Amino acid sequence: MLDENDHRARVDAWMGRVDKVSPPDRLFDAFERAFGAMWGRALVTLGDVTLTAILDRVLYTAAERFPSLSSLEMDATGLRSEKFRQGAGSLQRDQLGEGICFILVEFLRVLGNLTAEVLTPALHAELAKAAAKDAVRGEEAKS
Repeated sequence: MLDENDHRARVDAWMGRVDKVSPPDRLFDAFERAFGAMWGRALVTLGDVTLTAILDRVLYTAAERFPSLSSLEMDATGLRSEKFRQGAGSLQRDQLGEGICFILVEFLRVLGNLTAEVLTPALHAELAKAAAKDAVRGEEAKS
């Protein structure tokens, strides 16, 4: 059975592939792509009602721990960040990084617990694919 450390290691690997010097808005773009990929994969199995309830819990917990993330919202299609982006200009990259890592790990942990880790390999694979795509984007942006 996997635990939070396994999820954390996967999220840390994703963060390691996201360009560490990119500004907070690019980091958040990468987070949205990674989260969206995992959401899409889990949606096939669990449906929007279940995923919305899970994300609601994850965002509530994240906002308690990282108040700067409290303006993140969700609906049946996933994460909504319009309000967050309007006020995120003052966020430091480190603060943002800690918060989004928490959301990703918590999302993986809750889904894993609820599904006896059945979806975990597929979700980890989606996170890895998103990391690979963002690494390519980072290299293209540098050239």
